[in-house]
Amino acid sequence: MALTSLTLVEAADLIAARKLSPVELTQAYLSRIEALDPKLTAFITVTPELALQQAREAEQAIGRGEYRGPLHGAPLALKDLFDTKGVRTTAGGKFFAGRVPEADSVAWQRLSAAGAILLGKLNMHEWALGVTTINPHYGTCKNPWALDRITGGSSGGSGAALAARLCLGSMGSDTGGSIRIPSSLCGTVGLKPTYGRVSVRGVIPLSWNLDHIGPMGRRVRDVALLLQAVAGYDPDDAFSADAPTDDYGTALEGGVRGWRVALATDSHFADADAEVLSAVREAARAFEQLGATVVETEFPGGQEAWAANGIMTPADAAAYHRERLQTRPEGFGADLLKRLQRGASFSSTEYALARHTQSRLRRQFEKFFDGFDLLLTPTTPIPAPVAEGLNSVETAPVLTRFVAPFNLTGLPALSLPCGFTESGLPIGLQIVARPWAEARVLRAGYAFEQATEWRHHAPPL
Repeated sequence: MALTSLTLVEAADLIAARKLSPVELTQAYLSRIEALDPKLTAFITVTPELALQQAREAEQAIGRGEYRGPLHGAPLALKDLFDTKGVRTTAGGKFFAGRVPEADSVAWQRLSAAGAILLGKLNMHEWALGVTTINPHYGTCKNPWALDRITGGSSGGSGAALAARLCLGSMGSDTGGSIRIPSSLCGTVGLKPTYGRVSVRGVIPLSWNLDHIGPMGRRVRDVALLLQAVAGYDPDDAFSADAPTDDYGTALEGGVRGWRVALATDSHFADADAEVLSAVREAARAFEQLGATVVETEFPGGQEAWAANGIMTPADAAAYHRERLQTRPEGFGADLLKRLQRGASFSSTEYALARHTQSRLRRQFEKFFDGFDLLLTPTTPIPAPVAEGLNSVETAPVLTRFVAPFNLTGLPALSLPCGFTESGLPIGLQIVARPWAEARVLRAGYAFEQATEWRHHAPPL
């Protein structure tokens, strides 16, 4: 088996047993990036010298008996809005094309402290405001399952790199679905934790009120391992919550027998492609076979939450970019400029009503889980569309339909593969739970993943 086919956990076990060299593994990934990324455009910046230096340091430390844990010697890649000291961080935008941070983001500080290796920075939708990763400055990121299709976004490079085996794991951001959409369209696993679970300090913002940081991987256990490293309170981050974390890896075991699981079947969540709905119903049957009770139910407020998120996201983005928007609008891509101008056009009354909706629905969604352990929905209503001729502005409300409600309300939500279309495109299942229940959604995702065969599929590259 090729080294790049190993999962993060498999590679970690071999490195811990000194049966796999971090240098050898890193070289294998760099070679694969060199061979495949020219046709995928998953990376904005590759850091081969830094990665090999970090790999050698990891190998030497492990040889001295200074093993730091399962991320020690693991080659990762970051969405290009996580600050990395000495490595340019562009946020996929033209204005930051030459920006080199002087300090690491907290997320990378924690991963680096755990011994992770940085392969580079991944392509993304410009400034994270979009879901196609058709980037006018750094190139269109292509879906490894079908090169004419989009990866989703805004963490599109992360989805593509993971599916194509160009890194062992990644970190993304999610404001209206930006981790879960590419995970769905690329057939990988992505977790949006509870709002405030992972520090956003050192991450270039899209919306201060809606941004979530989370792990992306090829398996649920890999995502749990990454979450373990980055979760936790950051007293210097105004948006970080001082809430206890779990042992996410240990919590994976145990299954879902006896759990009450809601399958959303109301008009909002049923507005999807027939193949997507069929795959999600099959997934619900798998939960029943695992011993859960699945109840088809309405999930009130989904459409309202999606609409409010659609106001707040571009409005907050317009606030962050207000000076550039006023003085240098030509520096933005056409689709981004249109969305920023729309965000700037909302009145204070419209924004206040959206914030009121957020407060009200946050409580309503939390109360829903008094009666259920989990909620199941499709992640995206359609599989990956063709990139050519696609209107990024019109595509955003389609692909965010099922995911954005849980950004508005801050609930933890996981996407993982639950099938493929007849044409071979991945379909994603979304699993949602009450606040701070990341361990629960990961446990459910792991049980489903182990009971099905979707994890064994790989794109024909």
